[in-house]
Amino acid sequence: MSFAQAVRGRVPGGREQTMLRQDVPPQRSGPADRRSTAAAPGPPSSAAAPASAPSRLVTWLGRLGVPAAGFAVFQTLVGILPQNLAGEAARYCVAATAGVGVGAVVWLSAALLRARAAAAAVVPPEPAPSPAGSLPELMDGTYEALRRGLAVIEVPGRGPLTGWPHSLAESDPPVHPTAFGTAYGLHLLLDIAPYDGRIRAGEVAETLWRLRLPGGGWAARSQGSGARPEVTAIVLGALARAGADPRLLEAEIHSCETLLDPDHDVSGLANTYVVTNVLRGLLRAAPGSRSLGGLREVLVNGATADPARGHHRCWGAALATGRGNPAPSAAHTARAVVALDRAARVLGEDARQRAVREEGLRWLLAGATAPGGFGASDLDNCQEEVRRPVREDPLHQELLSVRHFSAAWVVRALMTDGARQLAAESVGLPAWEGQLAAAVARVWGMQQGGVWRWDDGPMGHPVWMAYQGLSVLRRYALLVHRP
Repeated sequence: MSFAQAVRGRVPGGREQTMLRQDVPPQRSGPADRRSTAAAPGPPSSAAAPASAPSRLVTWLGRLGVPAAGFAVFQTLVGILPQNLAGEAARYCVAATAGVGVGAVVWLSAALLRARAAAAAVVPPEPAPSPAGSLPELMDGTYEALRRGLAVIEVPGRGPLTGWPHSLAESDPPVHPTAFGTAYGLHLLLDIAPYDGRIRAGEVAETLWRLRLPGGGWAARSQGSGARPEVTAIVLGALARAGADPRLLEAEIHSCETLLDPDHDVSGLANTYVVTNVLRGLLRAAPGSRSLGGLREVLVNGATADPARGHHRCWGAALATGRGNPAPSAAHTARAVVALDRAARVLGEDARQRAVREEGLRWLLAGATAPGGFGASDLDNCQEEVRRPVREDPLHQELLSVRHFSAAWVVRALMTDGARQLAAESVGLPAWEGQLAAAVARVWGMQQGGVWRWDDGPMGHPVWMAYQGLSVLRRYALLVHRP
């Protein structure tokens, strides 16, 4: 069974519902499953539905045997046919023909009834318990993990903070909410949209404002006291999505644009992760920003051709510059494709920008025909280090460790507008569907109970990974659902 088939389930009333499955013990079954089982009528049994009188008669005749039935009809007709029926021979011929015909009819009727009785007598095997849970169950698991990992503390000078650290597995006190973890936790909370109010999105959004650095903007826990554009853009996107006051956002948006100025952050402008983060964040928080066009041009110009995959343009960890071509990366190419796709929706695009975006998709699609096939290295998680010189001390560098959920980004890129049409023109729809299913299966397999695991350490269950994994599975469920 394909993954696309596995995401379909039945609900009471005959309505079809798209589901995603996760591993659960075989004996587990939810109320919906029991209702579906009870509502589905089983085949009728002989004990429940007694045979009718005509059925009993035909069965009794069948037991006598075809020759007996035929001979009985023959004898009856010989006795009742008129004596002047063109001689004795004609009378016997008519009777014999009728006898053979009735015998055949009795034999066929009896065989049919025996077959039906045998089918009714066979008890259908109990359906094997499904090894997976539904998408709502997975979302419930994610919500419970958010509740367990929620940190509520009082910080002198900042007031109460309600948010998340980097990982849902961090439990050593005191656990301090971070801007990065809390922003992705807010994204998750808005996706899950719980109705019980045990986690209030308004309190989480207020915490993000309280985590703002004294000079404005936000930074990761390892980046010190200076705001960084890639984190600031993520926070702004979450706040805008939560309905923050545009007037409050305006000053921070301007600060984010300034942070990525070439005179301020040359290293950031040369990094695919940084540029794509800022582009996606500003598209959500400030779709009218004048910086968006320039950021897109930086990303488009940073693509490089890959001879190993038809000379299609792609992206690596570093944007292509005159100092050489970066190593192609599926995670970074998918990030760039997603960012350019979103920019095209908001800003439109010219022929050149569209060509580069589509080449990135073709590069990902070409993985299906690459040596070793798609689904191996392209889907492997990867890690990079973003280094920046410290402004106060140029001899030292600031280090940000970035981990990429490659399979999730590849799925996002392959589900962008136009990906299906490009696949039909290049590798073919079956190859695209296979790539997509393999990537979704990898995303699905990295979670347990709605929590995605990078590794077994205390930092091994990052909040951002749960957001990316769940959002991908929800989007894929909508893609394959057929009402």
